[in-house]
Amino acid sequence: MRVARSWCGSIVALGSVVLMVVAQSSHASVPIEQEPAWRAAWLTAMQQPNANPNWSQQGFVGQSVRQVVRVAAGGAKIRIRLSNQYGDRTLKLAGASVAKAAVGAATEDGSARTVRFRGAEAVSVPVGGKVASDAVALTGLSSGSRVAVTLYFAEATGPATFHEYGAIGASYRAVGDQRAETSGTPYRESSGSWYFLAGIDTIAAAQDRPGRPRSHASRARLDQGLVIAFGDSVTNGYRTTPGLRYPDLLSARLAAAGRPMPVLNAGLGGNRLLADSACSGERGLNRFQRDVLDQPGVTTAIALIGINDLGYPEVPANSCTVPNPPITAEQLIAGYRTLIREAHARGVRLVGVTMPPFRGAEVHTARSEGIWVAVNAWIRDSGEYDGVVDFAVALADPADPTRLAAQYDSGDHLHPNEAGYRAMADAVDLAML
Repeated sequence: MRVARSWCGSIVALGSVVLMVVAQSSHASVPIEQEPAWRAAWLTAMQQPNANPNWSQQGFVGQSVRQVVRVAAGGAKIRIRLSNQYGDRTLKLAGASVAKAAVGAATEDGSARTVRFRGAEAVSVPVGGKVASDAVALTGLSSGSRVAVTLYFAEATGPATFHEYGAIGASYRAVGDQRAETSGTPYRESSGSWYFLAGIDTIAAAQDRPGRPRSHASRARLDQGLVIAFGDSVTNGYRTTPGLRYPDLLSARLAAAGRPMPVLNAGLGGNRLLADSACSGERGLNRFQRDVLDQPGVTTAIALIGINDLGYPEVPANSCTVPNPPITAEQLIAGYRTLIREAHARGVRLVGVTMPPFRGAEVHTARSEGIWVAVNAWIRDSGEYDGVVDFAVALADPADPTRLAAQYDSGDHLHPNEAGYRAMADAVDLAML
């Protein structure tokens, strides 16, 4: 939402190991889930490298990258998923480890485990490809546990597929192979972005029994479902404290109500439904399948996207916003209908949410407000979604429904503050999830 800034299959030989790496183009996608008991416990929306201050353009060579994330579902085993979606060469990972995170880049003594890929420590991921690791036993994980994933790149990676902003934790960089390092001392640099790490899945002990395959439906009943929030910077949690994005707060509400259910975040700052951006990732229509429908265990998605589509044409173009042709309400609605069709084809429920008020923001004009009014009316009244949440009403100034209420405004009249994100989470009827 910020204007100024904002896996096709390949056979990979690993010595005597031959690994099928499933890849997808921007127009097609193949789910990587092979084991029906896996469920996504953390994910992030990946994007192409950009010139903003981060490590994505330069990538890594002879370095370890330790990334601390918070999983939303526990389990007896985990696996990591890596993406080379936007690489310019084969990604060669020399090795990886997982551990329970301590303070900063430090890890808990004795918790580090080597990650393997079909039994091998190293793995190669082709351009546009993704790969999932073998299962790793990391006991004692529960919802909210912090996990440190360390990737060691002996060879140059080239530009890194990554996720910018909104990290619940941080990424750390060190020289050499520091996978087993527990103190964190060698990790002298940090970043607020994630690199190559696209997801973490967990598997519960009761499910991890040979000879007990489960259907998608039975798995959903056992796990009570998985919700993925899909959207732009408001979903990604811009201008709030890490860990207090609206999907995090919604997950906490579900747990407090005795309905523990992960709510994972597939938000991407500056993202649009209908157009790509050099700074803000592929259009939502392209990434929806990869970032939502292909995630193992997903049962419901919440879609909040469109404000950048209607707003970017109202401000001077820059390298992050082009192309930015004016769009119509009908075009946005057609895009939403595509998401609904794709979700239903995969047996996933899709909840629509109205776009919050934005009068006073840089992207607000009479024209963009008119599109906002028409699109929000369709979201509320069309009956095409499986449920609707009215964020526009929940966040509105009572005296002017086109403006964020002062107590919810982060200051740019576009992004909510922490109280606003909490109001969003509170506005969701838990029964629809």
